[in-house]
Amino acid sequence: MTSATPRVSIGIPVYNCEAYLEKTLTSVLDQTYSDFEVVLSDNASTDRSAEICRDFAARDPRIRLTAHPVNRGAQLNFRFVFQASRAPYFRWCAGDDYFAPESLATCVATLDANADAVLCYPRTVLVDASGNFLREYDDNLELRSDDPVTRYYQAVTQIVLVNVIYGLMRSDAVRRTGLISHFFGADAVFVAELALHGKFVAIDRPLFFRRMHETASSSMHGDPERLQAYLDPSRAGRPIPLLWYTLFERLKAPLRAPIGALDRVRILTFLARNAIMRRDELAAQLPALLDRKKA
Repeated sequence: MTSATPRVSIGIPVYNCEAYLEKTLTSVLDQTYSDFEVVLSDNASTDRSAEICRDFAARDPRIRLTAHPVNRGAQLNFRFVFQASRAPYFRWCAGDDYFAPESLATCVATLDANADAVLCYPRTVLVDASGNFLREYDDNLELRSDDPVTRYYQAVTQIVLVNVIYGLMRSDAVRRTGLISHFFGADAVFVAELALHGKFVAIDRPLFFRRMHETASSSMHGDPERLQAYLDPSRAGRPIPLLWYTLFERLKAPLRAPIGALDRVRILTFLARNAIMRRDELAAQLPALLDRKKA
């Protein structure tokens, strides 16, 4: 049974994932650690996802279901499930991934034992649409340095697949960030900002299963317009100045973080050098940025 205020909130943003959703929800509800709530949010799905959500919510009181009348995009749905959460620990769960039964218990014990950590994550197993094993994936993001700037550098330079976003986080630290913005790659920007707030601890056990399939957002990278429509339909249909969006969000991160003035200067210098190195790409995306500013 959950307590009046559960220790963990699990946010599940859902959109058109009927083929995988029952497996996802079952894996969450069957965790060996039970003091959690599920913030389930259907984003006006056009398949059976909404029906599946209602069925599970009717059967388990730990689920709080919100059904949005229109598709607001994945970005707003990810933000919504966090903002609606109540617990001191938080985990996102995509509607097509799933966890080993002991995943949550292991993560809770790890954060409990590491007061200076803001995120812990298990090893990732990549699986196909049918759940068949593809390979284990090393996220290489155990960030244990006492120096927040070192952790930030490591997060920016070492992240590839952003699996750690499905680890367990301290909600108060997440609240002090800008959360996930509206453009492709904003999840990696969020993870780097979170590293300024505390350490990341890796759990050397394969307890998270990420599906790689043709309708997953990870399969849309070669089609930026389709991906942008998935993330934020209100911004679809025009060129996307991703480098500028990324730079703007990264510039905000050290200004929000609980770090000293010198550390802020170190990060801003790093970002300025990176912008200079990519000045030709930034210049090429400037017309698209100005076009979006006028709209």
